[in-house]
Amino acid sequence: MLLEVQVFIKNKRYRRGAQMVLPPALLTLGGCSNNGLYLLKPEGLISHTFYHYFILDVVIMLLIIVPTTLLTIWAMWRYRKGGKGSYDPAWSHSNAIEAIVWGIPLVTVGVLSYLSVKAIYDVNPYNPGVIAKAQKADGGDPVEVDVIATDWRWLFIYPQQHIASVNQLVVPVGTPVKFRLTSTSVVNDFLIPQLVGMIDVMPGMRTKQALVADKAGTYIGFSADYSGAGLSWMHFQTKAVSAAQFAQWVKSTQQSPQHLSYAGFNRFAKPYIAVGGDQQTFGKVQPGLFDYVIGEVMHGKVWRTPMAMTENMVNYMQKQRAEQKAGDY
Repeated sequence: MLLEVQVFIKNKRYRRGAQMVLPPALLTLGGCSNNGLYLLKPEGLISHTFYHYFILDVVIMLLIIVPTTLLTIWAMWRYRKGGKGSYDPAWSHSNAIEAIVWGIPLVTVGVLSYLSVKAIYDVNPYNPGVIAKAQKADGGDPVEVDVIATDWRWLFIYPQQHIASVNQLVVPVGTPVKFRLTSTSVVNDFLIPQLVGMIDVMPGMRTKQALVADKAGTYIGFSADYSGAGLSWMHFQTKAVSAAQFAQWVKSTQQSPQHLSYAGFNRFAKPYIAVGGDQQTFGKVQPGLFDYVIGEVMHGKVWRTPMAMTENMVNYMQKQRAEQKAGDY
């Protein structure tokens, strides 16, 4: 292909046109990268299941689209003026055609309906069948994580270990992870494309999600719903590590001097400029914090965005850091 382009440019007749057309074309091709195609690179049990059904749907639809397209082209060619098709003015009905145009769609809808129902049970966020089977085969206990979306950070609480982390989710490979999710203010969408699909995170409510990471690595997670000025800051790292590394991370996090109480969370939940994806850990979390947040929001608790945050972001960021160092969350 490159050789053909070089020959094209060397031809004096086309050189001027090439100089005008190729630079914009090359700039356009600069966006053709597979780095962001997370949905096509599944690394978790749920995401693999999504991908499996996605491929099945595409193949089934292609089995209809491709033959239909070819038959349409064939009919247009055969029955064109001067073609080999014969004209029959008395023709009015064909059992074969009726069987095809009604039978194939009915079979297709039936197959797709079956796959849709099966997929719903396999990846149901509240009780995913594929994870239930994996957990039954493994026999291990799942890791529980409470997720709280604030403006504009993610807080991950591990109630079994009494720890928490900000903008970083750490999970053991091959172990089911079960989430409870809520928000302090507006609706967010929790999404880790390579591990699990999207689920709403709603204020004053609790939703559920689950995943199993098949492979160690670091995966991007983010909010997939507009939640105000700081939406673009709501990225978090998901680190899938071995069971031994997870136990080591839990132990080191438990030694963090920062603690998170109910009162501390009320300071933490204030709108926060997290441009750099600030990460921190809490070595001790007050029990029941997740339920406390839901109850506070249900009773009208609001963490308002101060005007100073948008008027002078640099000064406000400096103020945030000073308060963070001085306060014991």
